[in-house]
Amino acid sequence: MQPEQKYNDTGRNSGDQSALKVCPHCGAPMPGEMRFCRSCGQRLGEGPAEYTETVRFPNATAAANGGYTPPFTPGTNAPIAPQTVYGLGRRQRRLGFTGMTWIWIALGLFFASGGAMSLFKRGRVIRPPGASVTATRSYFGIDGFDSTNGGVTFNAVTPPDGPADKAGLVGGDIITSFDGRPVKDEDDMTTALRQTTIGKTVEVIYLRDGETKKTQLTTVSKDELDHLTGAYNRRPQGHLGFDDGDAERVQVPGMNIYGVQLNDVSQNGPADIAGIRRGDIVIEFGGVPIRTVRELVSRDHRTIPYTTVKMVVMRGGERVEIPVKLGKE
Repeated sequence: MQPEQKYNDTGRNSGDQSALKVCPHCGAPMPGEMRFCRSCGQRLGEGPAEYTETVRFPNATAAANGGYTPPFTPGTNAPIAPQTVYGLGRRQRRLGFTGMTWIWIALGLFFASGGAMSLFKRGRVIRPPGASVTATRSYFGIDGFDSTNGGVTFNAVTPPDGPADKAGLVGGDIITSFDGRPVKDEDDMTTALRQTTIGKTVEVIYLRDGETKKTQLTTVSKDELDHLTGAYNRRPQGHLGFDDGDAERVQVPGMNIYGVQLNDVSQNGPADIAGIRRGDIVIEFGGVPIRTVRELVSRDHRTIPYTTVKMVVMRGGERVEIPVKLGKE
C-alpha cells in the first residue's frame, strides 16, 4: 500500500482535517477523512469515516489541472445512478468477500456437488454384466445347488408343492440341462434362473441312478416360494424316530443306486415299533426314491403326524417293505 498523500490548496494545509487526499491509484482528490477512493475504490489508509459511499457517479473525476472538482450530487428526487460491474466489485469488498474467499466458496460448492453425485450413484442399481434385466429371478424349489460331475445336484426338495417337488425331482438328482441350456456347474444354473421369466415352464434333463430322465418344471417368484415355505413351517410335522446326525448316504451293495443307512433308530420310536432296524438302508419313503439324508428328513417332516407310510429298506441284500405309522415332531 502506498503512503497517504496530502493535497494542498488555497485555504487548506496538511494540518487541517479537511485537507484533501489524492488517490495514488487514479489521482482523484477527495476529503481527507475518506478511507476509500470514491472514483476507483482504492483503499487510502485509516480515517474517521467508514463506507460512506455506495454508488460511484460518473461525474466524480479529477481535474485535469490537479484542482479538485467535487462529485456530482443528485437532488432529492433524482433517480438512483445505475450500478456498474466495477461498482459491484466495490460492494463485494465492503462485504469482505476477497478474491481468495470466492475461490474457497467455489471449492466448497464443487466438493458438495461431488458428494451429492456420489450419493446419487450409490442409490442407483448397478447390474453386473450378464445379469438379468429384471430386478427379480426365478426359483427352483430346492435347498441349494452344488456343482458335481456332469452338472449340479442338491440335497433336498423343499418346500412341499414347490417347483421341483411338483416336477418329481428328489435330492441327489443331477441337473444336466435347463430350458435347453447345458448346465455344467452352479454358476450355469444360477445364470439360467436369472434369465428365465418367472412362471415359465421349462424342460429339465437330469440323471438319477445313472439313468437320464426328463421332466417339466414351472418356476416361481421368491414371494411365492416364501409363502409356500411359511405354510410348510407352520403345519404339524411327522416324526419317524431316527438320528439324522448318524445316518449316512451309502451305495446299496450290488446295485447302482444310493440310499440312507440308519445307524441309530430311537428305541420305542415309530420306526422301531414298525420293525425298522439299525443298519437298514432306506431307498423309498411313501413311494418317493430316497437318495440323501436331507431328503429323508424332509419327507419325514412333511408327512402329516399319525399317517401310515410305506417304507422300503434294503436289509442283507433283500428288499423289505415296512408300513410305518409316524408320530408327531
